[in-house]
Amino acid sequence: MRKFTFLLFTLFFVLSSYANKETNKKPESDLTQKKDTTENIIAKARKIHDNVLTIDTHVDFDVRNFTEEKNYTQELPIQVDLPKMKAGGLDAVFLIVYTGQGELNEEGYKKAYANADAKFRAIHRLTENYAPDQIELATTADDVRRIAKSGKKIALIGIENGYPMGEDISKLQEFYDRGARYLSIAHNGHSQLGDSNTGERDDVWLYNNGLSDLGKEVIPELNRLGIMIDLSHPSTGANKEAIKLSKAPVIASHSSARALNDVSRNLWDEELIAIKENGGVVQTVAFSRYLNSEKDAKHKAEARKIEEEIAEEMDMEILSWQQYSQLNQADANAYMDKYRTLQSKAKPRIEEEVNPIAPPVDVKDFVDHIDYMVELIGIDHVGISSDFDGGGGVYGWDDASETFNVTLELVKRGYNKEEIAKLWGGNLLRVMEEVEKVAEQIQQEY
Repeated sequence: MRKFTFLLFTLFFVLSSYANKETNKKPESDLTQKKDTTENIIAKARKIHDNVLTIDTHVDFDVRNFTEEKNYTQELPIQVDLPKMKAGGLDAVFLIVYTGQGELNEEGYKKAYANADAKFRAIHRLTENYAPDQIELATTADDVRRIAKSGKKIALIGIENGYPMGEDISKLQEFYDRGARYLSIAHNGHSQLGDSNTGERDDVWLYNNGLSDLGKEVIPELNRLGIMIDLSHPSTGANKEAIKLSKAPVIASHSSARALNDVSRNLWDEELIAIKENGGVVQTVAFSRYLNSEKDAKHKAEARKIEEEIAEEMDMEILSWQQYSQLNQADANAYMDKYRTLQSKAKPRIEEEVNPIAPPVDVKDFVDHIDYMVELIGIDHVGISSDFDGGGGVYGWDDASETFNVTLELVKRGYNKEEIAKLWGGNLLRVMEEVEKVAEQIQQEY
């Protein structure tokens, strides 16, 4: 009996082993199924991406790339140009009339205006002279939709820092007439209109962490004109005052969630909720340091070692953005050619040596902030921005040609076409239309 029991046990063991061997063959089919699933997800994301209007609300630029010899019709060593927009399926960009903060005096205002004037002129040269068959300036939400249907790319204009208007509020009418459709009260450094987020560094404020008297006058004038109020750089106090004073929805053109990464350029939950209650929209920014400061610092420290090693071999000094911006055109071109060579040499080593031990901030980190804000304030109040050519970019979305990767990650997270359409531009256009309507109502009352 015991022998019979042993034989049964042996037979069971052999059959079980055979069954396990057969089972072990399944991963091959599982891998095929997984591959099919991945391919299906990519195909689904591609179909969505090709059928929604994609708007990036913050792209900086250098006027030296807006000349007859060198402009956005060419593939340039920058993050955004027309070839990259076409390759990545990016339909529209807000080109930014950015002015760094300087002295609050007549000379400072004069220089600031000259800087803004040059940038306005550059944008109009691109859309009117260099590439009118490829890109057109939009000044209304309807313009955006019309141009998109034509197959051309779309340019819009945002002003980063109200500094160029000086103390002359009538300049806002001029900026509007030249195409500006949003304006931020301040940048990095307190302006004549309000305090900046940078006041948190030393707790020094010009207006008690708020708006100046002139800034309080500017808010209703922006409402009257139909210029969206941008809250991405002012202080928390200034933002609260601006929301309270505005009769129209506001935007944060390029900010992320401070609850996930505590840097002053991001927005606290109370600010996010206030923007929702105002009917506005927060354009999540793909700026690695704002998304995950610790992860970004570790990666860049390791990558810098490789870049410096290669730079030494090339007998080259790596310049800061500020140093680069001071170069004349010839020197800037020569430096960029050399720096591109350095980057091409460094990239494979960074991929192989750095990324496995210190991963870069990537598209997943970016969409984590979108997820957080959608959960907090709802799908109707969140959008997308890059801050390309102004410090922005993450692994996977490091220039306009990689724009599809954002949509792909959203699809992986379960967002549907309607939701993705809202995130990529629908919410921003809704706000833009509401700002236009408020302006029309105010003007009728005059």
